[in-house]
Amino acid sequence: MYVAVKGGEKAIENAHAQLADRRRGDREVPALSDEQVAGQLSLAVARVMAEGSLYDPILAARAVRQARGDLIEAIFLVRAYRTTLPRFGYSEPVDTTSIQVARRISATFKDLPGGQVLGPTFDYTHRLIEDLDEDPPMPPRAPVDAAGPDDPRLESFDEIPHVMALLGRDGLIEANQPGAEDMPVGDLTRESLQFPADRDLRLQNLARGDEGFLLALGYSTQRGYGRTHPFVGEIRFGEIEVEIFVEELGFAVPIGSIEVTECEMVTQFKGSAEAAPQFTRGYGLVFGQSERKAMSMALVDRALRADEFGEDRLAPAQDEEFVLSHSDNVQATGFVEHLKLPHYVDFQAELVLLRTLREEHAQKREAAE
Repeated sequence: MYVAVKGGEKAIENAHAQLADRRRGDREVPALSDEQVAGQLSLAVARVMAEGSLYDPILAARAVRQARGDLIEAIFLVRAYRTTLPRFGYSEPVDTTSIQVARRISATFKDLPGGQVLGPTFDYTHRLIEDLDEDPPMPPRAPVDAAGPDDPRLESFDEIPHVMALLGRDGLIEANQPGAEDMPVGDLTRESLQFPADRDLRLQNLARGDEGFLLALGYSTQRGYGRTHPFVGEIRFGEIEVEIFVEELGFAVPIGSIEVTECEMVTQFKGSAEAAPQFTRGYGLVFGQSERKAMSMALVDRALRADEFGEDRLAPAQDEEFVLSHSDNVQATGFVEHLKLPHYVDFQAELVLLRTLREEHAQKREAAE
C-alpha cells in the first residue's frame, strides 16, 4: 500500500484509533472476554478455526473480538498468526469411530448401532427470537438416546461404527481405495496448488474454504447442476484425541483433544461396463461444530469426483479449477478489497485514454458530416 497524500500517516493512525473505539463500544457496558466469546459464540469460533486452519478456541475468539465480529477478517488474523508458529511434525490420522459423540444422526437408517444422538442442534427449534437474559436449565448429563456401555447394539462402547460400514458389508457402496492409508498426503499450506489435484489436496482446500461459497455450490448440485441425489449417511460431532508419533519413543502419544464435525454423504451411481451400480461417497470434516460446512464440503467433494466415475463435467461444482481457485475467502477478500486502495495513476491513465478516444470519435463525426 502507498500513501499519495501528505499527512496520510497521521490519518491512518486516527483511523486505527477510531476502529479501536468502535470495537470497544459503550464504555458503560462490560467488555467481552475471550472466554465469553469462545463459550457463547462457539459456532462463530469454530468457523474461524476451520477456515483459519488453526485449532485454538481462545485465539480464534480473540480474533473475532479484534475483527468486531467480521469472521473473514478474523480468519485472516488467524491465518497470519499461524505463519509465525513452528512446525514440529504431523499428527497421526484420527479414527473417527472413537470420537466421544455429542451428536450423531443419520438420514438413511433409523436404527443404528450406537443410536441416534440429537445433541445440541437448531434443527428442532421454532426460529423465534427468545429472551436470553436468564440462564437456561441444565440439560441431562447424558443424551437420552445415546448408547451406554450395556447397549446390546454395541460390542464396544469405545467405538461407534460408521453407517458406511453397514452398506459396505453388502458391497452396496464403493470401497475405500486399497492402501490409501499408506499413500503420501500433500500439504496445501506448504506447496502451491497444482491442477489436476488429488483428492487429499481437494479435501484440504474445501476444509479451509469459505462456508458460503461451498454452501452455494452444494446447493447448486441439488438443483440439477451436477445432480448427485445425495443422502446424509451420517453426521457426527464430538471430541477426539490427536496423537503424534515420537521417534525417540517409538510410539504415538496423545497431545490433546479437538472437537470435529464429520459428514459422510451417500450418492447414487448408475454403474458402468466395469462396475455394478452402487452408492458413492462424499466426505467432509471440519473443526468444531459446523454441520452446514461439513455437509457442503461432502456435496462438493462428490461433485469433484465426476472423472472417477466417468461422468460429464458440466456444472460449476464439478469444475475442479474453478472451485479450488475461488474457495479461499482470504484470497477473495484480498482481490476484492484491494480495489479500495489508491489507484490514482492507473485511473489517470484510463482517463487520458478515454478523453483521447472521445476526441477522435468527435473528429470522425465532424468529418463525416
